[in-house]
Amino acid sequence: MKLGDELLEPFLEVINFLGRENGLRVVVEPSVYEQHLRGREEYLYAYTFTPGDTERLSEYVDFVVCIGGDGVILHTSYLFKSSMPPVIAFNMGSMGFLTNHDFGNFRDDLRDVIYGGTKLDSCALLSIDAGSLDEPGNSLGGSLGVMVTLRMRLECEIWRKGAIKAEQCVQVLNEMVIDRGSSAFLTNIECYEKGRFISRVQADGIMLATPTGSTAYSVAAGGSMVHPNVPAILLTPVCPHSLSFRPIILPDYAEIELKVPDNARCTAWVCFDGRMRQELSRGDSVKVRMSENPVPTINRTDLTGDWFDSLERCFRWSDRTVQKPLSPEQLADLNSSPAHQPQPAAVSVPSPPSTPTAVQAPAANGSAHVSANGA
Repeated sequence: MKLGDELLEPFLEVINFLGRENGLRVVVEPSVYEQHLRGREEYLYAYTFTPGDTERLSEYVDFVVCIGGDGVILHTSYLFKSSMPPVIAFNMGSMGFLTNHDFGNFRDDLRDVIYGGTKLDSCALLSIDAGSLDEPGNSLGGSLGVMVTLRMRLECEIWRKGAIKAEQCVQVLNEMVIDRGSSAFLTNIECYEKGRFISRVQADGIMLATPTGSTAYSVAAGGSMVHPNVPAILLTPVCPHSLSFRPIILPDYAEIELKVPDNARCTAWVCFDGRMRQELSRGDSVKVRMSENPVPTINRTDLTGDWFDSLERCFRWSDRTVQKPLSPEQLADLNSSPAHQPQPAAVSVPSPPSTPTAVQAPAANGSAHVSANGA
């Protein structure tokens, strides 16, 4: 991944803290290593990997440090195609919905990750036995660690028409989108759930998003915002040509197939977290299910606090000028108005019982005889 000049100094500060001050081996991406670290004796603790090692990154990486915006976390998810170590992200980007940590506190935050900084209960993640480590931050004793959110990913398979196995399998953190591309026609997509036809999508596009992706493209298309701990898959149409086609939320065990029918007017295009954009021909499909490998992100506060902080910081969620209170004079006038005066309670008086009426059968001439009081 390209490292901009504005991030070079923070990057060097982080690897110095990890490698020189804490004695850790630091693994960086090949392009960054070649450009900034190769041949420099002061960074002998820094290593890189080859493209062939990508599949085994999770075997020798204990945690990942991201510096930048949300795109860096998406890039990290792309690197780890199977199991993934915990990720701590420092916000130095434009939006930073997923990057809740302030870079100014990176030393304290990383020290908490390495040695444990929060008292956790027995079911918390990433807990360590503080009594077994003679390191700073372990003087509290007991179980220390950090709070982690497990962010669901989607496993997306591309199936070409007539194929007996998937051509490609992609792990998606935010969303998978199928759209019409440059065609002037609407997309015509058949939607199935475990083989059962559920809808025909006629729109600019259709997306399947994770709860993490619910605050990205999906919310811009009218989808709901869902907390990342909610086990769900969001199906959100993009500009549907139907007033009744609303976004829906499916359970995480749903298995969705989106197929371009053979009689579609045009082909479609698919992309995964904004990457790997490619064409879907008639008869091709994308099968989507929940991935077995989530993305664990390290929280700054707790499982819900970070999410609400991001809603307020990034979206100004529920932001409105506070309504001014009424003055004492206005309150007095309001309380004295007839609408606010106590009204007498309405009493319902039962009416006397009605007099029984007897109806006789019609006479021979067709007239009816009615008698009251039994007369």
